[in-house]
Amino acid sequence: MRSRRFSGTDWKRILLPVFFIALAGCHARQDNTAPNIEFTKVPPAAQGGREKVDSIAGRVTGARPGQQIVVYARSGPWWVQPWPDKSLIPIQADSTWSTPTHLGFEYAALLVEPGYQAPPTMDVAPVQGGSVTAVTIVKGTGSVALAPTKPLRFSGYDWKIRTIASDRGGLNNLYDGDNAWTDASGALHLRIKKAGDKWSCAEVVLTRSLGYGTYNAVVRDTSHLEPAAVLSLTTFDDWGGEQHYREMDIESSKWGDAASKNNSQFGIQPFFIPGNVAPFQAPSGTLTHSLHWESGRASFKTVRGPSMHAGAPVVAEHVFVSGVPSPGQETFQFLFYVVASDKNPLQKENEVVVEKFEYLP
Repeated sequence: MRSRRFSGTDWKRILLPVFFIALAGCHARQDNTAPNIEFTKVPPAAQGGREKVDSIAGRVTGARPGQQIVVYARSGPWWVQPWPDKSLIPIQADSTWSTPTHLGFEYAALLVEPGYQAPPTMDVAPVQGGSVTAVTIVKGTGSVALAPTKPLRFSGYDWKIRTIASDRGGLNNLYDGDNAWTDASGALHLRIKKAGDKWSCAEVVLTRSLGYGTYNAVVRDTSHLEPAAVLSLTTFDDWGGEQHYREMDIESSKWGDAASKNNSQFGIQPFFIPGNVAPFQAPSGTLTHSLHWESGRASFKTVRGPSMHAGAPVVAEHVFVSGVPSPGQETFQFLFYVVASDKNPLQKENEVVVEKFEYLP
């Protein structure tokens, strides 16, 4: 049998389909290329707050039409930037993006599908999945810059007083170093005062972590507090998002509702889980609050009087055995701040006095 000789036309018939198949395969590989986000401008690594804003920028490869960028800055929680109602950042024709941002220790850029609704905060770093098709996280530039604080000595411990604003309680409250001080007897005073059209609050944070043990605080009468004022005795870890910031609370407030029969509560986070909050009604007069923290167990108690002695009249007590955090970098803190309330907004200056803080290993 003689072999067939191929003409030029025959070769075209054979090679053209092969060429188009190869070209289609090339396009398929391009279409399946995973999207990627890079940063071209990264702000400093700094403790966040409303006072300071910078810009952040980058470039995207492999994005599809309609996709947008969402940016988070980590300072404690991950906060969406620049604001929850302005979280979707368009990708320009040249594949670049940019936005103002408040400062943080780290920054995350997310490539998201159309219709994505960005959570205002996240406890842990965002990850790829669902409507989030790509995530890139970068540390802020330079050495970490912490917000300035004012030193304080109280009950034999060193504390620092907050001086920058915070959204705690749902309001943009100011914080002032002059809103916390000790008197001649050594008692700690915490104050909420008016500063222009905003309220200025107090936050006092222990300078070191103490871990497991018993935390006691003697607090003078809080029955005079307005419904929108909150006194919080709490543990908190800015770096502990995976354990809900290791937050455990003893709080005195009606949370903006004057009709509430309860004015105090014990709690662990997250507060929305049933059983994580134990409300109660605290009487007037001096009270001693106690948290005994051990592995898998957080025991709270409030008694009448200035000490946790045997036989002290018990006002309330509760034990949590589920969701109790383990030690990390948490610190004990006193906070005195304002919550948002349409029914009973704060009307005047409020003040509380903490006579004593005690820690027993």
